[in-house]
Amino acid sequence: MLKIAYSEVFRYVVPERHRFPMQKYTMIPERLLREGTITLDNFFAPKRLTEAEILTTHTEEYWYKLKTQTLTRKEARPIGFEMTEALVDRGRHIAHATYECALYAQQYGVAMNVAGGTHHAFAGHGEGFCVFNDVCIASNLLLNRGQASKILVVDLDVHQGNGNASIMADEPRVFIFSMHGAKNYPFRKQISDLDIELDNDTGDEEYLRVLKDTLPRLLDEVAPDMIFYQSAVDVLATDKLGKLALTQAGCKARDEYVLQQAKDADIPVAIVMGGGYSEDIEDVVEAHCNTFRVAQRLYFGEMVG
Repeated sequence: MLKIAYSEVFRYVVPERHRFPMQKYTMIPERLLREGTITLDNFFAPKRLTEAEILTTHTEEYWYKLKTQTLTRKEARPIGFEMTEALVDRGRHIAHATYECALYAQQYGVAMNVAGGTHHAFAGHGEGFCVFNDVCIASNLLLNRGQASKILVVDLDVHQGNGNASIMADEPRVFIFSMHGAKNYPFRKQISDLDIELDNDTGDEEYLRVLKDTLPRLLDEVAPDMIFYQSAVDVLATDKLGKLALTQAGCKARDEYVLQQAKDADIPVAIVMGGGYSEDIEDVVEAHCNTFRVAQRLYFGEMVG
């Protein structure tokens, strides 16, 4: 069964002026349920990170300021959200959801977080709508608990996962692969294990060619026993912050290729959503829903409805 992490706590409300489309977190599960791709049985409500789990990845100073709500305005500004206890609590649930998805993926082949992909959070600070780094926390928990020995992060968000690269710079058991826009945020990039930078307006054909030239080689060379896949949809041509030019069909083909490669290699894959900022929220939701549809079809057969 396709296990999907979702909780009401994901439905954090932010002012309209924010560019991050928070409503997608409710629209995605509602659409998938309505069309019959999944049922309520597919969902699980994630637990919340403990303090000890947070400190596997983030600094004591940063965590103290989060839990006491004492980040300065200068420290909070790069995150992009008004700092509240609810926002921190939301992040703790989302990050633990990614860890739980990894465990479910080991059981079923694939599992998905309706949220997650907060790859701009560093050990000691947050930025780019990211408070906690969910994939790095989940990776550290798996490694510390002997639940994985080699992890590959396939980050296909249009923005480089600078937090991932920084946090895992000295961790040889985690390989960070980021394929992103060359002329996009973050403008001061970190060094991942493999960074592929794409020109503005890169479309379906070139994007997929680069991906197909790269991923099979990484699976052979890295030999992971767990994959975290950041399936962001800010690669779409309609994205306000993306600068690439993928179509809906191209974005779906990307997901199909990554998941088919993981399935053929019998490597569990935990999927997080990452970004998506198209002017029309329908473009964002439909592209994200395609990722769920592809996972359901490839691993579990046709839709239930």
